[in-house]
Amino acid sequence: MATEHIVKSFDQELDLLKRTIAQMGGLAERQLESAIHSVMRRDSGLASRVVQADSQLDEYENEIDNDAIRMLALRQPLAQDLREIVSALKIASDLERIGDYAANVAKRAIALAQVPVVRPVHTIPRMGRLVQEIIKEVLDAYADRDLDRALAAWSQDEEVDDLYTSLFRETLTYMMEDPRNITPCTHLLFIAKNIERMGDHATNVAETIHFLIEGKPLIEPRPKGDSSSFAVVTPDTVDDQED
Repeated sequence: MATEHIVKSFDQELDLLKRTIAQMGGLAERQLESAIHSVMRRDSGLASRVVQADSQLDEYENEIDNDAIRMLALRQPLAQDLREIVSALKIASDLERIGDYAANVAKRAIALAQVPVVRPVHTIPRMGRLVQEIIKEVLDAYADRDLDRALAAWSQDEEVDDLYTSLFRETLTYMMEDPRNITPCTHLLFIAKNIERMGDHATNVAETIHFLIEGKPLIEPRPKGDSSSFAVVTPDTVDDQED
């Protein structure tokens, strides 16, 4: 009976860890959504609330870290149980970073609200919605232990990279057309990069789910579409677009 009680107690602790991850993930999703809204609505008040709420994600991560370390020390888990705890630690870290990037977007939104609107801003919500969808999918995949769903979300990261590269090129063009666009476009570039990095961390979660379910890392190359490092926009390119 004592052994049965210990096993049941440990299962309850693992369930609590899983629920805390779900709560943390839900908050990270809302942070991203609110950050994007603050950019599009030029809402500095909403942006400030996103920045302030970031500490809640830190608290979640600390709670998960403390619970996981305690379980490792007292339960000495093996095999699947060990992977459950290690995966929770890794996912919590990625969700915390997603929250950090959402806060960074909100900070840029405050600055962007003080300068004239530029056209490339309209690509931002599309990127944001896609990343939010990926985050939701990987969190649902984690809750349901659905590897196919996790891998489907994993493959969407390439689309996020493509959108970022497109926005990068467009933004450089606007900056070259008119120096007055440099300040708002620079903020937009940072916002887009932060959203792209959120997608990367959501992809990390999908890879952690693979490890959790299969007991081994995902060896397939991560799909990447970000070619902004090689993007070159010249005055001739700008002239051609104007023609």
